[in-house]
Amino acid sequence: MNTEIQDRTEAVSDREIQFLRCAYQAISERGVHRVSLQEIAEMVGVSKGLIPYYFKTKDRLVLRTMEWILSINAGRIRESITGARTPEEKVLAMIDVIFVGPEQNRRFYLTYLDLLDHAARVEGFARLSAAFRSIVNSLYAEVIQAGRGNGAFRVQDAEEAATIVRAIIDGLFLQWLEEENWAQLHPHYRSTCKRAVLTYLKGGSAGN
Repeated sequence: MNTEIQDRTEAVSDREIQFLRCAYQAISERGVHRVSLQEIAEMVGVSKGLIPYYFKTKDRLVLRTMEWILSINAGRIRESITGARTPEEKVLAMIDVIFVGPEQNRRFYLTYLDLLDHAARVEGFARLSAAFRSIVNSLYAEVIQAGRGNGAFRVQDAEEAATIVRAIIDGLFLQWLEEENWAQLHPHYRSTCKRAVLTYLKGGSAGN
């Protein structure tokens, strides 16, 4: 895992975890720009003046919140890969842990979209977004390279294929977010993602 993300999240105290959890919930429900420090402090049950003691500014709180949740997600993906045997099983396990559940996925992607919006304007957020992208792509590439080694996957360039796999996953999530019945359709999109990723990797239609 990228040390920049790992080191900062491992040093988080119990009190900071309270702030990060509440900030994550508030951002996913209302968006970064609509959430105030007062609102987050009330959710934690402390004075607003305590937040600058831990995080200095709202932007720093948001940045630490994203470091925390992205590190958790990267760790879950890594764990899913470790527990599977064949490259195909690793891909399926990875997608299962990514499509963890409708509520969790909706909260994460709505928050992550806010991160991308910040990344286009604020240097710290841009570095964080790039670091997470690098971590996830390297995990995908690791699985794909193993599949290439035993002949299971036909793509030629593991890093390029990892980028395409990520595009398939993120693209399906974006479409899923637009669905009116997003909770009910979550299993359908998970199954679609599995078929699409394995079809691409086994057929090599875009990576040969």
